[in-house]
Amino acid sequence: MSRFLHSPLGGRNLMSAVPALRLQFLRDKTRILSKKTRVFRPSLPVLALFVCLSSGRSAVPEVDLSSRVIISVRDQKLMLVQNGKNVATYPVSTSKFGLGDLLGRMTTPLGFLQVVQKIGDNAPAGAVFHNRRWTGEILAPNAPGRDPIVTRIIWLRGLEPENAHAFHRCIYIHGTPEEKTIGRPASYGCIRMRSRDVATLFDQVPLGMIVQIVPDRLPAAKNALTNAPVPSLNPSPEDKLILVRGGEKLPAGSARKTVIASGGRGA
Repeated sequence: MSRFLHSPLGGRNLMSAVPALRLQFLRDKTRILSKKTRVFRPSLPVLALFVCLSSGRSAVPEVDLSSRVIISVRDQKLMLVQNGKNVATYPVSTSKFGLGDLLGRMTTPLGFLQVVQKIGDNAPAGAVFHNRRWTGEILAPNAPGRDPIVTRIIWLRGLEPENAHAFHRCIYIHGTPEEKTIGRPASYGCIRMRSRDVATLFDQVPLGMIVQIVPDRLPAAKNALTNAPVPSLNPSPEDKLILVRGGEKLPAGSARKTVIASGGRGA
């Protein structure tokens, strides 16, 4: 979450969400429809609505409850657990302003969240993002005087009342050029990682993956999933899970849904 003021379309240290899956609605084929087929034209909007609803349901993948990302605020570490085994552990940086989920605060939320967008696939390490779009610039680790979001963005939404604002506050797991600060609280609300680590995690974590942020130490991997069951998963407007590739632009029809609704925060 950024410490700067933002415009409705986003602000500093962000990248633009890129293309959502665009539904192909039936167009008016007046010039090619015969007189006989024109009688069916009133039914076309109904058919288009059916296609829209069907595609929307299929866009949300099933959640694999045998895997989870667990982030420890006390340890400043992220652990990927699969089938009761610690697959990988990475150092991270949570907010230097503490914990919480109040709007306008630069804090890291606790509890269960879910990966709902992945942004920056195939972008080079150190790629700088503004409004969730790759600017074309690449920064080396610990570049002096620079602190943008780099390399990858894994966008989270909260699953509990205590983190219900996470998506609209733009709480991400993302890369940072300030790698010297990794291992201690230094972010503005997000979970920061080294570029090489977040790129690896990006490929390990599918859309829909559960992310749990805890204030205490990392639990033992074999008991991590059974000791803390996931709350009920309710559909949400941000469940239009999008695999976003670096440098692509957001279609005009989906900008309002993903950029303006987000509030344009993150860091």
